[in-house]
Amino acid sequence: MQRVIAVAAALVLCLPSVARGEEDHATHHHMATMNDEPHRGHGMDGEHSGMGMHGMLGAYSMTREASGTSWQPDATPHEGLHLMKDDWMLMVHGFANVIYDNQGGGRGDRKVFSSNMLMLMAQRPLGPGTVGARSMLSLEPITIGRKGYPLLLQTGETADGETPLIDRQHPHDLFMELAGTYSVPMTDQSSVFAYFGMPGEPALGPPTFMHRFSGVDNPEAPITHHWLDSTHVSFGVATLGYMYDRVKLEGSIFTGREPDQDRWDFDTPRFDSYAARLSWNPTDSWALQGSYGVIDSPEQLESQMDIQRGTVSATYHHAWERNNWQTTFAWGVNMNDPGHTLHGLLLESALNLKKTHTVFGRAEEVAKDELFPEGDPLHGRVFRVTTVSLGYIYDLPEWHHTQWGLGGLGSLHFLPNRLDEAYHDTPFSCMVFARVKL
Repeated sequence: MQRVIAVAAALVLCLPSVARGEEDHATHHHMATMNDEPHRGHGMDGEHSGMGMHGMLGAYSMTREASGTSWQPDATPHEGLHLMKDDWMLMVHGFANVIYDNQGGGRGDRKVFSSNMLMLMAQRPLGPGTVGARSMLSLEPITIGRKGYPLLLQTGETADGETPLIDRQHPHDLFMELAGTYSVPMTDQSSVFAYFGMPGEPALGPPTFMHRFSGVDNPEAPITHHWLDSTHVSFGVATLGYMYDRVKLEGSIFTGREPDQDRWDFDTPRFDSYAARLSWNPTDSWALQGSYGVIDSPEQLESQMDIQRGTVSATYHHAWERNNWQTTFAWGVNMNDPGHTLHGLLLESALNLKKTHTVFGRAEEVAKDELFPEGDPLHGRVFRVTTVSLGYIYDLPEWHHTQWGLGGLGSLHFLPNRLDEAYHDTPFSCMVFARVKL
């Protein structure tokens, strides 16, 4: 508890010094900007600045860019602080939650912890193209701890290198992304690009849950995480891609092994896996993607198992006045070799009204075969489980350009009768939390 309070206090002291801006979703170009050079300290328009406000990978609005090289709807508000220094465009974005977590049922547990993320981005013209740098950092190795936080039906990774995490969500590494990009325009509407990350995110799956407007306000990690976006922290990623107008085709080679229990270091890059993704934003309100990957030995404790993963997702964003509503539907399948073919479905939505009231929800159904450890009679059995959650956040008026909110959510877990003995019948879980973001 003391380390959570210490980290939260540090964030409270640091964040107010940073101004928070939101891209105007009516035009998708206007941006709140600042500069540390007095003679350049003025507002700036993406059409008339010394550097266009296009994305890192091509000539489109930067609101389209999400985690890694993934796309979200152009209509999505682009939060964070945007600054100009000479030819560099810089962006800072982040959030921190302090959460009281009470997971019910026979396998439930309680914990106070903080989930958090800080993202830094920079780009500038270089030669015939645009060079970019991205970093994403988290203090979760301290604020959550090695054993993760209680989350019913969540599986994946390990706390100590010997036992799997079951009914718990692992913390993220200190370094979630350290990546560089370079894009070169081919025509006014097309470009080729390269992305390299150590760690980074390959071209596989939808934007990761902490970058989706539909999911970022929900403090629970999705139980479909390891069906959709668990490769978002891969130690060694190289991606090449081509985009034309609203279509993007890209391929990656990357390290299939998920991060180990040592959350402070860099894991050994292997570049033993590959993936390809086709993305299409038919209008400003829609983002569609389909992807396929072959992942070599992703789980440390099941090193003999490889996975073929396929994903399809659709995200719709509706913005009007100062309101935003986004919904994401995603399907993922893991074809384990050796092992089972397991499917997962996710539907999540978030409605933000006047930057004050946010209602969010998520429904998931997934087939799991990791709910019981080795030695248990049910080890390796497949169970189809469902989780439905609903939550609300009230955001206080902006204070020193940061957004502070108070919220809570409740979750119901629907399980096969065979699991009643372990989990009890339809266990209920809840979280109460305070959040700050910029």
